[in-house]
Amino acid sequence: MNQLLEIHDVGMNYQSLNGEITALDNINFSIREGEFVSIVGPSGCGKSTLLSIISGLLAPTSGTVLLSGEKVTGTSRKIGYMLQKDHLFDWRTIFQNVMLGLEIRREVTTEAKERAMELLKTYGLYEFRNKYPNQLSGGMRQRVALIRTLVTNPQILLLDEAFSALDYQTRLVVNDDIYAIIKKENKTALLVTHDIAESISMADRVVLLSKRPGTVKNIYEIDLSLDDRTPLSSREAPKFQQFFQEIWKGLDVHV
Repeated sequence: MNQLLEIHDVGMNYQSLNGEITALDNINFSIREGEFVSIVGPSGCGKSTLLSIISGLLAPTSGTVLLSGEKVTGTSRKIGYMLQKDHLFDWRTIFQNVMLGLEIRREVTTEAKERAMELLKTYGLYEFRNKYPNQLSGGMRQRVALIRTLVTNPQILLLDEAFSALDYQTRLVVNDDIYAIIKKENKTALLVTHDIAESISMADRVVLLSKRPGTVKNIYEIDLSLDDRTPLSSREAPKFQQFFQEIWKGLDVHV
């Protein structure tokens, strides 16, 4: 399987009133095409900073990021980004929200509209296409946000705590829902999360970062079957718990 994303020796320093702060140091890992990878680590270890570097929003102090063999030097249409909130516009219908990214890119075509409608049908939102965001549940809004990203056909999806705004019960359902959609669409995805269970349930591999300065402490191969990932009760499965305990110990968090 081809390496879609490669992170080589990435480091990031910040200037503060107290001097220079090293947020990330010598980060190395890669993501294969079609793979789902999660990043976890202690608070302040640089998870979101790393995602901003990968997206091209920040330039690293050292090292390089390659996407399909090309150096990332700025934002790219090949990268889709989902943030903590769905950022749907309340005055636009669901279909209009889905089309927003294409409108910004000036890529609204008949084929693009058909693709958007097909995604809405496939993932149970077609009947809500003329509704407004405040008429949808939190989980449905996240599905709309994902479809809005998918319709632009990015090579890789970056998800920055994309489900943290949801209540716990809704979040569990949405995790399973979004994982199924991403796998069905055969998309490559990178999720930053502080939730270990979430990282295990969604990822093929989990990258564990150390406390600041963030370095790659370990990479876990999550070889769970679909039955061990879903439904929600799977989080009680012995193998799931085994991965949870290993990653929790790796975090070395003292309360």
